[in-house]
Amino acid sequence: MSNLDIGIWGTVLALVMIALRVPVGLALGLVSIGGIAMMFNMNVAWGMISATPFDYVGQWELSAAPMFLLMGFICSSTDMTRGLFMSLRLYLARLPGGLAITSVGACAFFAAASGSSVATASAMSRMAVPEMLDNGYDRGLATGTIAASGTLGSLIPPSVLLILFGVYAQVSVGQLFMAGFIPGILSALIYIAMIVIRVKLKPELAGTVTVDPTPEERAAALRDVWPLPTLILVVLGGIFTGIFSPTEAGALGAFAAVIIALMRRKLTRKAMVEAMRQAVVSTASIFIILIGSLFFTRFLALSGFPRAFADAILSVSDQVWWILFAVAVIYLVLGMLIDSIGLLLLTLPILIPLVNAADINPVWFGIIVIKLLEIGLITPPIGLNVYMINGALNNRVTLPEIFRGITWFLAMDLLTLIILIAFPILSLWLPSIAY
Repeated sequence: MSNLDIGIWGTVLALVMIALRVPVGLALGLVSIGGIAMMFNMNVAWGMISATPFDYVGQWELSAAPMFLLMGFICSSTDMTRGLFMSLRLYLARLPGGLAITSVGACAFFAAASGSSVATASAMSRMAVPEMLDNGYDRGLATGTIAASGTLGSLIPPSVLLILFGVYAQVSVGQLFMAGFIPGILSALIYIAMIVIRVKLKPELAGTVTVDPTPEERAAALRDVWPLPTLILVVLGGIFTGIFSPTEAGALGAFAAVIIALMRRKLTRKAMVEAMRQAVVSTASIFIILIGSLFFTRFLALSGFPRAFADAILSVSDQVWWILFAVAVIYLVLGMLIDSIGLLLLTLPILIPLVNAADINPVWFGIIVIKLLEIGLITPPIGLNVYMINGALNNRVTLPEIFRGITWFLAMDLLTLIILIAFPILSLWLPSIAY
């Protein structure tokens, strides 16, 4: 069996193991070690195990990931989003689908402070979904809004997925953060437009919301809005103006979240311990997948499979539209079966040589990939955000109802994806003026 054959069958075996629910990092690591042993010998495989992980995981840029995760979990555990949600509720509830629009806006703000889709969906589902259900909202619309809007945490900076893509693909994380800002806001605006149009055509979807706040109540609500905007201003303002790097912004953001929580007298010992526990568990899970994907990269490079795959795709056509179509099909199919981080790190070793060979802008490509991963977060049968909301609500809304509710949002995501592909300037304008 040739090295290329070993690479192809190893990739198939890794996909089968992941589909059978073997942890992604473990599946990639075992396949890589076995494949390298078959191509060379076990000594070469053990040499890779002993030398590679620390050199990669010890990269300074990766320290931004646990810091942004900690910042997000502190925001979640200290209830930093409630004031923003309640204020938006008072101002937007009278609009068609006002509570759903409020939820999209609150998710966008929280995404800009957490960097995690799962953290965004988890925090907002406990707050926004019961509010919508109690006001007679359609169960699918209520849960679908949060499931889809939670994915904004993957695209709106600071995003953990953007950090991982940047480090792995050797692309500036700062440029990726700037590139994700406009596409993230565009996604939120398209969600809002769809909600307004649907509720206009079918008012019973949004129930009957009676909110008639006095000017004093509006002013009082605004006084509790400041935590998240302040945190976002500190983190993104510093990055966009070049005062500090994304890695430094992560540490400063986590520190600022602690200070804000202390000022609001919300930082209890229990909340801090829970935030740190969640950040440690999430970071460990990500780093295990990173190490497995690093082994997998070495294995595929030695087999020659990435180059053969790139040649096969380019042999059909070297047009950018064809390459992006092929990439989209890969992500949309595999996104139904594999979580976003695992899928990103599984596919990059194969796709990066293709992107380089086709001379595609890596920043633009990174935004398209993250958008495709967003879609995977709500696509059945896995749909991690869907299961997260189902668990957070203690099965108050069933999985079929939630998956039914995300159908319209999936259509809007595909529309946004087409717009981002058709108009690269939406992703590349901000990085171009900063760099």
